[in-house]
Formats: sequence, structure tokens, C-alpha cells
Amino acid sequence: MENEKRESFGSRLGFILVSAGCAIGIGNVWKFPYVTGQNGGAIFVIFYLIFLVLMGVPVLTMELSMGRASRMTIVGAYKKLEKDGSKWHLHGWICVAGSYLLMMYYTTVAGWMLAYFWKFLTGTFKDKGVDDVDSVFGDMLANPIEMGIFMAIVVIAGFLVLSFGVQKGLERVNKVMMIGLLALILVLAVKSLTLENAGEGVSFYLLPNIKNVRHVGIFKVITAAMNQAFFTLSIGVASMEIFGSYMSNEFTLTGEAVRITALDTFVALSSGLIIFPACFSYGVEPSEGPSLIFVTLPRIFLDMPGGRIWGTLFFIFMTFASFSTVTAVFENLVGSAMDNWGWSRVKSVLINGVFMLIASAPCVLGYNILKNIHLIGNRDILDSEDFIVSNILLPLGALIFLMFCITKYGWGADNFFKEINKGKGMKMTPKLIAYFKYVLPVLIILIFISGIVG
Repeated sequence: MENEKRESFGSRLGFILVSAGCAIGIGNVWKFPYVTGQNGGAIFVIFYLIFLVLMGVPVLTMELSMGRASRMTIVGAYKKLEKDGSKWHLHGWICVAGSYLLMMYYTTVAGWMLAYFWKFLTGTFKDKGVDDVDSVFGDMLANPIEMGIFMAIVVIAGFLVLSFGVQKGLERVNKVMMIGLLALILVLAVKSLTLENAGEGVSFYLLPNIKNVRHVGIFKVITAAMNQAFFTLSIGVASMEIFGSYMSNEFTLTGEAVRITALDTFVALSSGLIIFPACFSYGVEPSEGPSLIFVTLPRIFLDMPGGRIWGTLFFIFMTFASFSTVTAVFENLVGSAMDNWGWSRVKSVLINGVFMLIASAPCVLGYNILKNIHLIGNRDILDSEDFIVSNILLPLGALIFLMFCITKYGWGADNFFKEINKGKGMKMTPKLIAYFKYVLPVLIILIFISGIVG
């Protein structure tokens, strides 16, 4: 019997914005532009879009279908849908652990975005020369108190939002943030496109040129595009599954997955329209890597008329992008505790909030007090946590969801297709079953291997 007391979204728009908000995060607005820059621009973008359709949408429908069919978070979903005596639900506990691990470092990076918004707003960069910008980021990393405060603001604000429930907290706040994010991205893109030499940045980004990928190698470009398309939707640790459990049966899941993916892609592509014209206008390499956001862009803002205003707007946009993911994944943690242990929402919010404050501390300290600690492959604490989530849990998790949804040993293809095609809208043909069984698993295994070897 369906869980009659289960919370739900107040509107379809709320569901799409919250789900897209979970997918839209630092990967779209930070990683996508520099990975595009490192992999030759437009040709990478074309492959990225192809793999979103081939991989992203199908696996996203699988997570959402398990949520909607069970009306439970991931452990309960597996228990309800699996055959008697099978152990698929053990993967559910790994997903819950993966969501905790993801937030143990994501809250720190979201804190960096908030800190830079605050720095631009209050004029920290006002008297800095272009060459002094690097030291601002370095000084912040070296200061555990400053980083700890911004991380704590992110954690406390995130759980405070969730204390009001799905409709009054998560949906209401994410609607405002996502609409604000979409408005800011348009304002910033228009500003960037009016800069001198912006056209060169746009051509690099959107006009395919084989010369741009020769030095990288087409295989590497394809692999990078496959990775980015897979990771951008946050699939593999059931962060999306919970939103399926709050959905109505009115619309098909394929249609909703396409809308979420389209919104996620719009934000990623628009981020490129902000960053590439700015890079080419100010003679900056678009392949600068992770330092692009915290070192390169602040230099550009300092050079730009009204740069303090543009810097403030850019980092409030980045804060919205990261905070929408934080609240969405926190809801997963809160909902899981409520489903698995029968806690009230308030109890779950309080216990999870305290736990996340403590669990996020090692990542903050990994850049100062614990900076000599190196874990997996000589990586620091943040990179080690990210490696486990991104390179192991996400691809293997997606593979398990796929096997569960389409094989006779799990939920089964008939049940899966029946669930995703329930309601009005775009249907998915069962003719894709051969692709799901024999091609998609190979693509996901390729991502896993490239992540481990790379």
C-alpha cells in the first residue's frame, strides 16, 4: 500500500526545479567550463550532449522510477521492489553512505562560493592588484576558522530549510533560488557576450574545429565528454531517487527526466557563455582548470568596469548552484532516517545537522591543520573523498540500478517500463531493452575504468 502520509511536491514546476537543482551544482558551473576548455571546446560539447541522451536520461529514469513505484527512500525502495530473499537493498545502504560522504566535502566547496560572494560584496578585492588575487584564495584555505564558519553556515542553513518540510522548505526555497540562478545566468552571459573579443570565445566554445582537439586526442575528448555527461546529473547514489518518491503519477518519468536534463544542460552551456568570452577578452587560457573560478575569474572582474558588482553577482549565482544541491542531498539524508528508523522530521534534521557539522570538519582542516595527510593515491582529504564518490560509488551505483531495473534477478524490465510510462507525456519504448542490457553497461564500465586508471 502506498504511504498515504508521505510528503509530496506542491507543483510539477517545484518537482522539476528541485530535481534540476540537485543535478545543477558545482559540476555544471565550475567543472564543465574548464573541462570543455581542456578538451578543445565545441567538439567536446557535441559529444557531451550525445552522451547525456544515451546515458544520463536512461539512468535518471531508473532512479526516479524506483522512488515513485515504492514511495520510499532508497533502502525501502529496494526492499519493496526486490524479490523475496534477495539482497539488493544492501546497495541502498551504500547509497546512503555515499550521500553522507559527498556532503562531507561538498559543504566545504559550497562554503568557498559563499565566502567569495561575501568577499566581493564587502570589497575585499577593492584594493587588490591583479597579482594579489591568488593570495586571497590561499589565505582562505590556510585559515580553518574562516573556512569552518562558511561551511557551518551552509550546513545549518541547509538543514534549517528542510526543517519546514518538502513543500514549505525544500520546494519553496529551491524555486526562488533556481529562478534567481536562471535570471543571474542570463544577466552574466549577456554581460560577457558584450566584452571585446567575446566572439573568439563563442567560436571556440560553439563552432567545431578539429584543430582544437588534435593536441588532446579524440579518444580522450570522447571519454571526458562521457564522464561529464554521466556525473552532471548526480546519478548513482540515489540522490534523485527520493524525488521520485514525492512525485505524482500524472506524468511519464521519461518526459520529466528529459526536462530535468534540459534544465541542467541549459545551466552548464550558459556557464560556458559567461566564462569563454571573458577568458578570450582578457587573454586567459580557457583550460586553466579548477583555479579558473577562484583565481582567474576574480582577476577578470578586477579588470572589468563595475567588476565588484559583477563578481558579487557571479558568486551569488555559484552559491545558489551549490546550495540547491546541498539542500537536495540533505533531504535524502533526512528522508532516509525518517523512513529507515521512524524518526520525526525535526529529530532527523537535528541529528543529521550535528553529524554533518562534525563530518565536514576533516575536509576543512585538510588544507591547513591536516594538510600533510594524504590518503588515496597521495590525494588530500577533499580529493580522496571526491575520488571515492565520483570514481567508484557513482558509476558502480548506476550499474547496479541498471541491473536491478532491467534484469529478471531484480525488479525486472516489464515493471520498470510500466512505471516510467505511467501518465501523460513522452513514453520510452521497450525496444530499448537490448541497448540497456548490452550497450549501456559497457559505457558505464568504461567510465568506471577510466576513472580508476585516470
